[in-house]
Amino acid sequence: MLGRVNHIAIAVPDLAAAAASYRDTLGAVVSEPQALPEHGVTVVFVKLPNTKVELLEPLGEASPIAAFLEKNPSGGMHHICYEVDDILAERDRLAASGARVLGNGDPKVGAHGKPVLFLHPKDFFGTLIELEQV
Repeated sequence: MLGRVNHIAIAVPDLAAAAASYRDTLGAVVSEPQALPEHGVTVVFVKLPNTKVELLEPLGEASPIAAFLEKNPSGGMHHICYEVDDILAERDRLAASGARVLGNGDPKVGAHGKPVLFLHPKDFFGTLIELEQV
């Protein structure tokens, strides 16, 4: 069962410029950059009262974000992350209902140090879904 929205992720071609825009133009609090080699991205989080916005740029040649930015050179919304209480139970329930879990199905550690999984966007009306265990 889905919990609250943890974050909305926006892929950007220049993380420093995007962070500066959110910080300097919009007046937001922006975290320091965090490299996530296992996911092929570098991220910052824009902290909001009710959720976060994750800005992410490719890290390395094999980054899945690189292909997204080739199709969307200015960047754009990449995924939405929902919190779940038990990520393994959710994975099994979703797989049994026909949803495709990306990768090998085993959770990886996400930017918040918690287990995450991604669900295929074709199963959710063109939106990549991330699940994060709370």
